[in-house]
Amino acid sequence: MGKQQISKKSEAASFYQVVWRWHFYAGVIFAPFLFILAFSGGVYLFKPQIEAYLYQDMLIAETTEGTPLSYSSQVEYVLETYPDATISSVVIDDDPRRTTEFVIREGEVSSSVFVNPYTGDIQGKLDNEAKLSEVFKKIHSELLIAGTIGNRIVELAACWAVILLVTGLYIWWPRNRRSIWGMILPRFSKKGRVFWRDLHAVPAFWLSAFILVLIATGLPWSGVLGPQIQNVATTPQYAYSFGEKPESITLTKDVVDEVPWANENVAVPSSQQSNYIPLTIDETVSIFNEHSLALPYTVSMPMGEHGVYTASHMQQPADLATLHMDQYSGAVLSDVRFANFSTSAKLVEAGIALHEGRLFGWPNQLLGLLTCLGLMGIVVTSFIMWKKRKPAGKIGAPPKSKNKKATRIVFFIMIGFGLLMPLVGGSLLVILVFDQLIRPFILKKRDSIEERKA
Repeated sequence: MGKQQISKKSEAASFYQVVWRWHFYAGVIFAPFLFILAFSGGVYLFKPQIEAYLYQDMLIAETTEGTPLSYSSQVEYVLETYPDATISSVVIDDDPRRTTEFVIREGEVSSSVFVNPYTGDIQGKLDNEAKLSEVFKKIHSELLIAGTIGNRIVELAACWAVILLVTGLYIWWPRNRRSIWGMILPRFSKKGRVFWRDLHAVPAFWLSAFILVLIATGLPWSGVLGPQIQNVATTPQYAYSFGEKPESITLTKDVVDEVPWANENVAVPSSQQSNYIPLTIDETVSIFNEHSLALPYTVSMPMGEHGVYTASHMQQPADLATLHMDQYSGAVLSDVRFANFSTSAKLVEAGIALHEGRLFGWPNQLLGLLTCLGLMGIVVTSFIMWKKRKPAGKIGAPPKSKNKKATRIVFFIMIGFGLLMPLVGGSLLVILVFDQLIRPFILKKRDSIEERKA
């Protein structure tokens, strides 16, 4: 074997060692968060089935005989029962067996009240924050840490998961026919560390594309990358064909509980005050129905004298719609639907539906569940592998490569990831400061203490 060939093999080994070290530390730090995200996401996928079972006494009307009451009459029953409440929205459904869901606010507390549309009886009240789906949504989006910190940790873990996938594929990629076993197919005849290594690498190989799609379709909600993605999916000017684009600083997401992602930043127009009496909820629903909105949809009540009625459907991507209506004249001031979205917004909305398991029904849910279970399994097997290989009393990290060229190349690749994902870039700066300044100081101090003991 020539010197050049030996040199190439040595350089490849050094490159492998550097990548493995990055993969190891990224896994140690972020694997626990990824397990939590996969578990909570797997549960949230089945939100419709879970809530239909848990809250069936509230969701299904006890009596379905006779003619349904008007929405105005149902509003009266709700306000009689909860005189200090204000109604913020109502769900318009086409299922005759369902109760009517009104969202009410009592101070800072938001609750869902379920009214039998045939009798006006209140069949139940549910604090929206206490819904099982909302609890798991908070775990999934904020790790139950409300606000910016939780959201940023989730986004950072998701972005580093992309790096874990890429580095993992590089580490385990078969470099000859023999190494196909352990990457594409598991070696069940093996025992110990090799067995767990295969259970880690093989599912990761087959599920890598699905995991990557799951991560990518979740990033539109993130706090740093999300707004950048939102800027790409701008609402076209002709969405406001019923009038000039409003100059309002109030956005749809500020006044509506549930709205399609692409419509969150649509400016809310204002109702023109006049001598007209505000429309009733029945008149409002009748007008919205004339505009061919897919059911079910949510009608949000006007906020103040200049507020508007807003109808929003957000289930199947092709039916997504958000309409703003003047509360006095009934004129539709803004009508933004899936057809109005830019190509990028349509792709993002389809991705969000895929992420939530509603793009193509229960097969979508099962595919999402399989991916979440696979990711959880990958995390568990990585922990078992680490426990089996690490020396007692040590972290068991792969040794640092002495090849400066390989180290630099991989670091510049990591910087590329950091440019694509800003939070990764920020965390790389923290790692660099720790590695170049803090770590040498700690090692120097430790050596000094050991010298004194000697």
